[in-house]
Amino acid sequence: MSISLMARPGAGLAWAAALAFIGATLTGCDQPTPQDGETADSILQSSAQETALEHAAKHLDPTYICPMHPNIVQDHPGTCPICGMDLVEKRMTPKPAQPQVDAHPEVALSGAMVQSLGVRTAEVERGALRREVRAVGRVAYDETRLAHIHPRAAGWIEGLSLRAEGEPVTKGQALADLYAPDILSAQVDFLLALEQPGSGARRVAPDKARNLLRLLGVPEGVIREIEKTGQTRNTIPVEAPANGIVTRIMAREGMYVTPETEMFTIAALTEVWVLVDVFEHQLAWVAPGMSAEMQVPAYPGRTWKGKVDYLYPDLDPKTRTLRVRLVFSNPQRALKPNMFADVVIAGGPKPDVLKIPRDALIVTGERESVVKALGDGRFQPVDVVTGMASDGQIEVLSGLAAGDAIVVSGQFLIDSESSLQASFRRMR
Repeated sequence: MSISLMARPGAGLAWAAALAFIGATLTGCDQPTPQDGETADSILQSSAQETALEHAAKHLDPTYICPMHPNIVQDHPGTCPICGMDLVEKRMTPKPAQPQVDAHPEVALSGAMVQSLGVRTAEVERGALRREVRAVGRVAYDETRLAHIHPRAAGWIEGLSLRAEGEPVTKGQALADLYAPDILSAQVDFLLALEQPGSGARRVAPDKARNLLRLLGVPEGVIREIEKTGQTRNTIPVEAPANGIVTRIMAREGMYVTPETEMFTIAALTEVWVLVDVFEHQLAWVAPGMSAEMQVPAYPGRTWKGKVDYLYPDLDPKTRTLRVRLVFSNPQRALKPNMFADVVIAGGPKPDVLKIPRDALIVTGERESVVKALGDGRFQPVDVVTGMASDGQIEVLSGLAAGDAIVVSGQFLIDSESSLQASFRRMR
């Protein structure tokens, strides 16, 4: 028995709908079934109108929540255990994927606009970059050249050659006359030791008596004079042990002094210290023996050359800086203690670094970027990671390559325009 599919018009569509229904039943997928009064044509039209997104939403697992208590969520129908209301089905509709927006879109400018903005470009290049540390320092006395003068025996100051602090002195210059009973007694013993013995032996050897006078601070010239004349001296001079400037006078004429009394302080200014504070991130660039240059506001245009002498062992916990000591020669005594100084510590050059002009860098606090010139009036901001900076150049660790063209003038306006375009695209 044969069945003709062309019995009437539209029979093919009816058989197609029937076959689709049988296939859907066999595969377990819910397909539209003919209802009362529906034809196969209406079923196919409604199926064609259904979108893929709606079809996927039908097959998502339903979620049932309470209208009054949204925290009550179940995967099956039921009632709310709190208020007793029937749970309402809520189907989760998948969200369409959001288009990605470039954070730094390109900016196209006409030739006239480029001229109006004064846009200038430079090329990213490789080369050596000098390590430099710039700091503000303070001139100080060289503490290894300070001399503190104390009497070796208690006594009285009978005469004072100095009248005020700041006076220059030379080595061996008499500063004061001191009368000390112990020194006078040592002179008598020295003269007795020099006498020829009579019936008995000498009480003290001359060398021992002479050495006792040296230990009491009696100058060699005075000892020879006592030995030559055979007479004691009531006062002995207190001499300067080195050339320098008298920075402190504690002794006055007629004052009683003891070995604990500091009578004078003398500082040599032929060399001075300069103390500078170096930031923590620059410590790797500084080492003893490096050369340094210094300028002071008192002498514009004049430069002193010195070297790094010592790095102190601890950082300042408040400023996070390390104190570094520099040594500078000062033969003319032009450098005065407590002067402020601008110091540049020059380290060795760092070879083969990728560097750009510092004017090209845009620093916002959250990112560092430059504007890259793409050609044909097109520009685009690019985020970079920078390293050390020196002589108006800055090192680039990532984000650029050698030969890239970057904007060194007018880049801020181009970066602002790119940020505005990115904001508008995100709004759309």
